[in-house]
Amino acid sequence: MSVGQCMLLRSHGDDSSRLGDELCRKPVDIVVDDSEVIVEGGKTDVGSATTAFIDTSRLRPAVACPDSILRLSSEGRDTGPPTKGAYPVARAPMGADAQDAALTELCSTLFASLPRSDQRGKSINYLRGLLGTPGRKSIRNIAALLGGQATEQSLHHFISSSTWDWIPVRQELARHVVATVPPQAWVVRPMVIPKAGQHSVGVDRYFFPGVGRALNAQQAVGVWATSDGLSAPVNWRLHLSRTWLEHDLRRSQACIPDDVVPETLADCTARAYLQVMNRWQVPARPVVLDARDTNTFAAIGRLRAAGAPLLMRVSGTLELTVVDPALPGYGPDGIPTHQILIAARDMRRLATETTLVAAVRVRLPRQAGEAGHLSRGGELLLLGEWSMGQYWPAKLWLTDMTAAQPASLVRLGMLMDRVDRDFDEITDKVGIRDFAGRSFTGWHRHVTLASVAHTVVALGRR
Repeated sequence: MSVGQCMLLRSHGDDSSRLGDELCRKPVDIVVDDSEVIVEGGKTDVGSATTAFIDTSRLRPAVACPDSILRLSSEGRDTGPPTKGAYPVARAPMGADAQDAALTELCSTLFASLPRSDQRGKSINYLRGLLGTPGRKSIRNIAALLGGQATEQSLHHFISSSTWDWIPVRQELARHVVATVPPQAWVVRPMVIPKAGQHSVGVDRYFFPGVGRALNAQQAVGVWATSDGLSAPVNWRLHLSRTWLEHDLRRSQACIPDDVVPETLADCTARAYLQVMNRWQVPARPVVLDARDTNTFAAIGRLRAAGAPLLMRVSGTLELTVVDPALPGYGPDGIPTHQILIAARDMRRLATETTLVAAVRVRLPRQAGEAGHLSRGGELLLLGEWSMGQYWPAKLWLTDMTAAQPASLVRLGMLMDRVDRDFDEITDKVGIRDFAGRSFTGWHRHVTLASVAHTVVALGRR
């Protein structure tokens, strides 16, 4: 196996998708093995990676956690004596900093639902591995930091084959974040995990409009508790296509539960959020989401049926019906949103020191079906967000919070930028997209513990 550096190019344009934002032009690590080429922050096919210039002298640094790294002996094992009959829990050096204090506090509550002490110990060790392992956070690399081949086998079983339930851990994580830093909104964010192989659970060929091509990838949706001071992912839902769910052998090999049924990406988005709101006893807050690569009308219908106030980023090609008295002369037919907002340029007002905003009252067109009657009063508000000196709006938003001030809605939308920034600076670096196993349960356990690792880092920075 070799590790090196390559470059990925960013997709430009006002309407580029989340994938274009993630596959940005920056050095990224690649890992080459016999089965696939894995790019840190994205993946590529074997042909393109083997022809790239690879600098094996550089590795991506670990997430900064000086007091959370394991104390290891010269053989690479924990120097402390294990508790008889229990899995040895990795310990941090003395003089723990704020991040290590957050780790200790979180672990004492989040892993209480795990029935056995060895499972709780392995959770803490895996978490420390995510925080301290340089480069890709695979089980093999985490085990190399913690203790070698025996540890690798034990962690692999713990993540992929054990019986512990990740839902209570996520629920406690959400409650902890809400109690520590109350969220202003729930940000629902897609996550794309490009893959070279065909065996990782959920991998399929998807077309992404923002980059203008199809990619072999996993698709997931994350729900983030977000405020100006902190954002943390608390729930995840892996999108599974009919190719996986209607293929008995693949389904069996990936250990996909029987109650998982085919769903659209809009369904996946809504259900990820509704699971948090309906079952976890967390406060209701506006939902901020990126709907550019989903069926916007379907997402509106499902979320509004649950009574969730919405602020959705939409594409410039989405068609809406203008009902604003300030823009007379429009009929009942749908008009692309970018055309509506260009016509509303004279309605722009200052929202921040560097941002102008225009708001236009609209309705969903007749082809929206049942979603059309689910917004309050039948009307929605279309917002265009311009940077100073720009002709075209940089961002387009659709909301049912028609009584809110446009400037307040712009500030609410900025929480999505906070999540994007934290994803790049923390979540990706603790290995949220690094799981290389093939099981549905393993993927969910890995992203759950990576979410805890993200929260440890985020709380430690406050």
